[in-house]
Amino acid sequence: VFVPTMGKESNFLVDFAAGGISGAIAKTCTAPIERVKLIIQTQDANPRIMSGEVPRYTGIGNCFARVYQEQGLRAFWAGNGVNIIRYFPTQAFNFAFKDTIKGLFPKYNAKDDFGKFFAVNVASGGLAGAGSLCIVYPLDYARTRLASDVGSGKKQFKGLTDCLVKTAKGPKGFFSL
Repeated sequence: VFVPTMGKESNFLVDFAAGGISGAIAKTCTAPIERVKLIIQTQDANPRIMSGEVPRYTGIGNCFARVYQEQGLRAFWAGNGVNIIRYFPTQAFNFAFKDTIKGLFPKYNAKDDFGKFFAVNVASGGLAGAGSLCIVYPLDYARTRLASDVGSGKKQFKGLTDCLVKTAKGPKGFFSL
């Protein structure tokens, strides 16, 4: 049991689970929008679109319609499993570690010294976020690659493991991340 500066008891595992589960639900709800955004953002680097094999997407509506027509409703959640695997620990670590990191800083009262209290909160939140990002960045890369795989033909990757293995075996390995 960890006792944060505010005097409330906090259970690290409960905070970890609460942060992770809430993040997973949020990402699943927004997955279709995220998928369309990634397809449009990455289409200029997509070899199948650049070669003319798959036509360019002309906008958000066109992308939604074509993904549904070419790949079906489930395609809007392509890469979402990886997204959850990536986002769960990000949110879980952020949520669970913020108070732990905050405990490393001097304690300030919000009413007496709001500026310093605010700075400690921003710094502890930022450090928790930066630490989480270092851990989950390879998963973010894989999610982007999986979600931007377009068209109704053969996919470039079979899933998360295949994407990470092919990246590691590439000319620059994980340094290409």
